[in-house]
Amino acid sequence: MRSEAGFAQLTTLDRAGFPVARSMTAFLEDDWSVSLIQRRVHARIAQLQRNDHALVTWVGTPAPGATNERPHVFDIGRLPPRAVYLRGRVVFMGARWTELRYREQIESQRALGHTGAPVRTPAQVEGELVGVRLIPVRIRLEGFGEGAQAFEWAVLSESDIPGAVP
Repeated sequence: MRSEAGFAQLTTLDRAGFPVARSMTAFLEDDWSVSLIQRRVHARIAQLQRNDHALVTWVGTPAPGATNERPHVFDIGRLPPRAVYLRGRVVFMGARWTELRYREQIESQRALGHTGAPVRTPAQVEGELVGVRLIPVRIRLEGFGEGAQAFEWAVLSESDIPGAVP
């Protein structure tokens, strides 16, 4: 997922309560939380401030050896993709966290030869970017097991979501 899917899809809720999705960079951490570094001007920031529930999805190609031998309803002649769904709540992070995550990711990308994004100064990071951390409540994996097997588990109860980190 980290190497193949690339962009994730972030789903938030608009003012009327309808889901809104968009593709973006999202960094999966070892503890299954997701780090998001976003420009302050995006509508999704206001959406997350109004309602901190979100879904991050990554979709990749079907697993090697995947089959779809017994479709449950329709046979569309394709294999199901691998997908990871993280449903959780977001916590807005402080300037220090945002700067550290930004530097970590921009340096990693540049080391791989991905030099199209601008390199921001610390003052620009603080003025232009927002750090957000999605704390997973439920995780679902599809396409990683046998046939139509899926895996789903609860990570935290909603009352266990920690506060912002400086």
